[in-house]
Amino acid sequence: MAQSRVVFNDIHVEFARRSDAQALALMARDLIETDLGWTYRGERIGSFIADAESMALVVRENDGTIGGFAIMKFGDERAHLVLLAVGPKYRRRGIARRLLTWLVESALTAGVMSIHVELRAGNRPAYRLYRTLGFVETFHIPRYYQGRETAVRMIRMLRAPNDVAESWRPPTLDKR
Repeated sequence: MAQSRVVFNDIHVEFARRSDAQALALMARDLIETDLGWTYRGERIGSFIADAESMALVVRENDGTIGGFAIMKFGDERAHLVLLAVGPKYRRRGIARRLLTWLVESALTAGVMSIHVELRAGNRPAYRLYRTLGFVETFHIPRYYQGRETAVRMIRMLRAPNDVAESWRPPTLDKR
């Protein structure tokens, strides 16, 4: 199977491989689950990568170094952004936006009605990113993370419940 990827500068956005699972798990532990324990271990990440109902993307440098990743689980009408992380050295370069844009366009193509995400209430940079990309806050969930920390649930509506999904068209690629 050919692997789709988008290249900008020396960084590639492509589908994650099973062999990436442990590296993504370590990033999830260090960048997302800080002080919460470690629930997204290699086996769990690997199951998302292998799951036909999920999409796992990585940002990879030419040397193979992974700078960020995103995982989304698709359902019939809604998708859930499970994880999104960008390493400190790769931040402020539009990488998270590109990952999310790819996932939103994929959800639109799949006919999904809405995308849901939870984030730590204190994660202001993530909150701003999601707001910029059309997500709105729906509510707070006290003690969501390990019974200790509040989550903010956000949603992006892609279409109204009774609307028919648009016909597929190829996504436009940003040519920088």
